[in-house]
Amino acid sequence: MHAIQQQYWSIRDYLSPVLKESKFKEHGRITPEEFVAAGDFLAYKFPVWTWEKGDSSKARDYLPADKQYLVTRGVPCLRRATSLAYTDADEDAERLLNFGDSSAGGDGDEWVETHAGRKPNLDSAANPGEIADIPDDNAQDDDLASGVGNMSLGNVPAMSEIPDIDEIPDMEEEDLEEGDAATAPVKATPNVIDPSQVEVATGNLLQVRTYDVMITYDKYYQTPRIWLQGYDENRTPLTPSQIFQDVSADHALKTVTIEPFPHSSSLQAASVHPCKHASVMKKVIERMNNSVVAEQLAQQKIPKEKKKWPFGRKTSGTGKDDKNAAAAAAAAGDDEEVEGMRVDFYLVVFLKFIASIVPTIEVDSTTSF
Repeated sequence: MHAIQQQYWSIRDYLSPVLKESKFKEHGRITPEEFVAAGDFLAYKFPVWTWEKGDSSKARDYLPADKQYLVTRGVPCLRRATSLAYTDADEDAERLLNFGDSSAGGDGDEWVETHAGRKPNLDSAANPGEIADIPDDNAQDDDLASGVGNMSLGNVPAMSEIPDIDEIPDMEEEDLEEGDAATAPVKATPNVIDPSQVEVATGNLLQVRTYDVMITYDKYYQTPRIWLQGYDENRTPLTPSQIFQDVSADHALKTVTIEPFPHSSSLQAASVHPCKHASVMKKVIERMNNSVVAEQLAQQKIPKEKKKWPFGRKTSGTGKDDKNAAAAAAAAGDDEEVEGMRVDFYLVVFLKFIASIVPTIEVDSTTSF
């Protein structure tokens, strides 16, 4: 059944026409030329994204041969998506704590303990576990005093028995350096353990997954489409069930599925289905475009100072042509329309939308933009 569905989608994509008219503000859809322009802007501003050509047999003729899709590799995923949601209904339970003396009949201070249903962490400051006794310093001082008291100065040799400094033989003369263990060459020990046989204690290490994220152009839905290929800490490809652990529960196995990558004949990757991309992008672009238009109108109200060219030159004629040119430029400036949000920013906004679907995969590298 799945194979028949894949064939139907490929035929549908082949027969659907290529969008020629720009409608990214009205409908949230973009043309292939606008996809390339937005991809160039993304790769220029954020060099972690690069263009790839993919398999030549899978190339789309409505895209440049060397700009078939965008890719960024090694995107970290530090934790699972399930860690962002509470799985136990009692985790948010609250408990009232009273620190007053109930025997005295007085009202003590009352505090509310939040998250009382969570398991205690023995490594935290509130649950330090067993603490060893601190040794007594007085006992050590007594041992030191008794040792000094037992010292005797009666066995000091006479001055005539102490050798002169000049009579002490030199170390070089006695060749003592040759017998020094510190200067001796290191000998190989027979029972050395190979580093590969040492078991690494991974209990306190963070197991980081990485993803290769691809962005393609979907001709049927006329929007970008995201693809995810995951790896564990040993660069072993993740299974579909492991990939779904890093996807929001509202989208796993619903809008995020495992499908063949369109620019490869063998790669299977997780994909976010683009059926709702246009409507969501339309709403986001409308909000951002209003703020951009308001900012551009505010910039137009600022009076522009006339900039004088430091190197003046003499012009021939009466200057009538110059006056006409200045009047035409002023009229054009008065009738200048506000451009609003450009299509170059489309993929920047698109990545912020995708970040809500895969919250633990750091696909949005444009957070500072």
